Amino acid sequence: MMRSMYTAVSGLRTHQGKMDTIGHNIANVNTVGYKKSQVTFKEAFSQMMSGASGPQGGKGGTNPQQIGLGVGTGGIAVVHTQGNTQRTEKPTDLMINGEGFFTVSDDPGFANRFYTRDGSFGVDTAGNLVSSEGYKVLGYRFDKDGKRTDEPGNIVINKSETIAPTSTKGITFKGNLNANSKELKETMTTFVYDSLGNQYELSFEAKDKTTDPATKDTTWTMGLTRIKDVKTGNYKALSEAEGKAIFDTQLTFNDKGNLIGSKANPAAIENVNIDGTALGAIKFDKNKEDEAITPVGMTGSFDATIKVIDKANADSYSNITQYANETTLKPFKNDGNSSGTLDGFTIDPSGIIMGKFTNGEQRPLGQVMLTKFDNPMGLEKLGGNVFTETRNSGEPQNGVANTRGFGSIQGGSLEMSNVDISFEFTEMITTQRGFQANSRVITTSDEMLQELVNIKR
Repeated sequence: MMRSMYTAVSGLRTHQGKMDTIGHNIANVNTVGYKKSQVTFKEAFSQMMSGASGPQGGKGGTNPQQIGLGVGTGGIAVVHTQGNTQRTEKPTDLMINGEGFFTVSDDPGFANRFYTRDGSFGVDTAGNLVSSEGYKVLGYRFDKDGKRTDEPGNIVINKSETIAPTSTKGITFKGNLNANSKELKETMTTFVYDSLGNQYELSFEAKDKTTDPATKDTTWTMGLTRIKDVKTGNYKALSEAEGKAIFDTQLTFNDKGNLIGSKANPAAIENVNIDGTALGAIKFDKNKEDEAITPVGMTGSFDATIKVIDKANADSYSNITQYANETTLKPFKNDGNSSGTLDGFTIDPSGIIMGKFTNGEQRPLGQVMLTKFDNPMGLEKLGGNVFTETRNSGEPQNGVANTRGFGSIQGGSLEMSNVDISFEFTEMITTQRGFQANSRVITTSDEMLQELVNIKR
């Protein structure tokens, strides 16, 4: 009878441990990225009353006779199933759809690494992407040329970061020249940038339309008429000779309105040479007749020649047409921009943090690193929503989202706890009944002992 009491005590202890785990799961039902635990039982050691025997002579064999001595905890496993999605619209909140963990560290050299599914991140005063506990989120940085580093480190989102200006290298014309017009009076303009980000307005005109009576081909003369410094308002008005020296070409269309060729005048070239030497020598005049002309030189330079309707690139001029519709022809700069500062950022499904700058440019700032394990159930919980590796979890395998079996990253969202309340309540009921039944065994055993004591009366 004493044996049955101690057996029931083991049942009470084991069911109490399961109830503790259920309570912990329910307590963390709203914890971001929490993974529930599940308890399994195992039978404890059984006392051998008599062993098994084989058939002998005319007698058959007998089975072993054992009395169990209770129950124990077979295992407490962490269930790493996917939690539901919670939209937060906070750009630094991240969620992993699929396999993988975020990697965080509290060590300056990033030697101490921890792993979490909690993507409720923020940015500290130094621009570091950090977890709610202050751990730095590890990832890969990008240099100014857009090349990603190979060694993981902290990700920095610096709100005061600037992007360097880029000089313009090409201009393309697109649109239609009205076939019924004899001369295009409207000035066509576009803006270009030098290496310092200074902006200049180039003005073009189309004139001197002629038609070949035999072929019906039509030829327009396109020329650069003015270069203006946008910052100062000073400009250089180009005479016909100066215009030819910089850019003056003939565009020929067939009777179907298609561009069939461009030909430079003998005294002209088809490239606008703005390379620091040529354009640096051009002076801008103030746009006021009643004031004295004050030459102003350019402060920046151009890294390469600005090409206008480059023959080597058919797309530069193949979009020009001459139909009997309104004129829509306009020059467009192919590249070049002023400097800019970081205005915001987005995080794509591969974990790349794309910075948006005030000049309209975009540049990658970093990429969040993910880590996976051969046996994620072997990870050890440390509290604070982080895990650490163990001998049974396997070595950490680093990578990025959407590659090599890693899940994708969803910005502006968090992974909710994978605790199922209905399942936990059902487990709570069965655990309560198990505890209650074991307590009844103790009570009944006590009553039997009492009856045994009463025999001597």
